[in-house]
Amino acid sequence: MRILITGNMGYVGPCLVKHLRSSFPDVELIGVDMGYFANCLTNKEIFPECRVDLQYFADVRYLPADTLKGVEAIVHLSAISNDPMSNIFEQATYDINYQASSELAAKAKQVGIKTFVFASSCSMYGFATEEAKTEQSSLNPLTAYAKSKVLTEKKLKEIANKDFLVTSLRFATACGMSDRLRLDLVLNDFVAGALASKKITILSDGTPWRPLINVKDMARAIDWAIQREQTSGESFLAVNVGSNDWNYQVRDLAEAVARVIPGVEVAINKDAQPDKRSYRVNFGLFRQLAPDFQPAVDLTTTIEELRDGLKALKFRKKNFRNSNFIRLEVLRSLCKKGLLNDNLEWVK
Repeated sequence: MRILITGNMGYVGPCLVKHLRSSFPDVELIGVDMGYFANCLTNKEIFPECRVDLQYFADVRYLPADTLKGVEAIVHLSAISNDPMSNIFEQATYDINYQASSELAAKAKQVGIKTFVFASSCSMYGFATEEAKTEQSSLNPLTAYAKSKVLTEKKLKEIANKDFLVTSLRFATACGMSDRLRLDLVLNDFVAGALASKKITILSDGTPWRPLINVKDMARAIDWAIQREQTSGESFLAVNVGSNDWNYQVRDLAEAVARVIPGVEVAINKDAQPDKRSYRVNFGLFRQLAPDFQPAVDLTTTIEELRDGLKALKFRKKNFRNSNFIRLEVLRSLCKKGLLNDNLEWVK
């Protein structure tokens, strides 16, 4: 069996590949990635891609003709992966997150690939102050990133059938340690701030809700989706992935970090304008469909692993928000150096 993983050299990819290598020891794993963040390593002992059998350095918009040869399942992670990047590179977000994703799925179906796993996002629910959102709730995407996920899901639903099983995993906000760590994620940012300056600054009033999921548990959910039979849902299945126990208000996350890392001050901006990116999510369907693949890492352990991982790096960057731990800063730097154009294509 061959499994193709697009975007495997990002934040989620290294953990996913490690998990799949353990879960499917005899499977051939193939990676496809542009390599934007290839040098953003936080584990210098091993190059994560040594665990794949074949690595393509390629743009998902222009895949080599033989990329899909012999592939039975695709895990599609490739995306401009957060709001700040998508706001700056809006056209590239549309081209990569929606257009290229839709074309890849159509090609996969055409050549007989049976399984397509799409990394979607709970951010498509937008602002929600009342009940936790279920898969039947209305969608209210507020950013180019969230809108791209909605558009792609719509296209995937159109082309899925009994011979082309599509699972769209609407992930909660990612967190946790990775071989290519990102600090532009709320919990990761708080741990970094606590270590770098003994201070966590919350830019909002601390009340917005965020559902979270550890990157290791994202890998477990993808494992389930690869194996999913049509009896576990329809030919197209969109499912919220996370845990009901992991719906937190932002201030609760900051206080949890302060409990693990003593002596940390938590500063809340009580005069902040309301943050519209606030939503709680109901993960009951995922629990029903995938009881053996439920999130297994708790919040305290996640914080401790981030703390220990950053300490191992001798992390002291008070200005880490301007460093290559922030994905937007990496792209800006590559563009400034003339290595990428405005459409995020490598300049040859």
